[in-house]
Amino acid sequence: MSEKVKPYKDSEATKKEQVTKMFDTISNEYDGLNRVISFGIDVKWRNKVVKIVKEKNPTNILDIATGTGDLAISLTDTSAKEIIGLDISDGMLEVGRQKISTKKLDGIISMVIGDSEDLPFKDHTFDAITVAFGVRNFENLEKGLTEILRVLKPNGIFVILETSVPTNPFYKFGYNAYSKLILPTIGKLFSKDQVAYKYLSESASVFPYGEALNNILRKIGFNSVEDQPQTMGVATIYTATKA
Repeated sequence: MSEKVKPYKDSEATKKEQVTKMFDTISNEYDGLNRVISFGIDVKWRNKVVKIVKEKNPTNILDIATGTGDLAISLTDTSAKEIIGLDISDGMLEVGRQKISTKKLDGIISMVIGDSEDLPFKDHTFDAITVAFGVRNFENLEKGLTEILRVLKPNGIFVILETSVPTNPFYKFGYNAYSKLILPTIGKLFSKDQVAYKYLSESASVFPYGEALNNILRKIGFNSVEDQPQTMGVATIYTATKA
């Protein structure tokens, strides 16, 4: 199980409350800083997620922790007629709604405020469920994954895109230097919330990845669990199905 890292260590609020506050605060700057911090490679990773989902010919998709809707928008390249983006931060969702409206995708994508650990959907609802850079923000990882399994249709696909730590010692050294020194510095210089990017770095460093996360998914009840490390292992795409 992952260590519970919170954004604001001097606050007694729950992790969920703190994460909501943090993303509401940085919502307007998030897209631009995210491109800078990842050198734009996150776009390539999301496109791989879309390709995986597209092969399953889904009718409907749920994108959890959708944020400003980047992945939800990209998923319109699949066969899906309905895409729901869900997030606990209304600030992030509002930025996403504006992007969706500009692209005239309102008829396909709807943005819903909600809790990943208490999804407002019936059992066996979605052909595909995605989470990009969101599972490490769950208050209770296993509870969130259990909810995802519940609302996924039998034979449906679940795809996670999440940060991970390179296993190669050379790449790991560079990754640690960047995430612990450079990333927080960028946050301090350009973000309204100076602790936000420190939290994002710390939460990534302690979150289970690779076989550790695979085993958690299997424990919850997912089948055909696989992981695909990306860009020297700084991110990983996980796929799983429901029997």
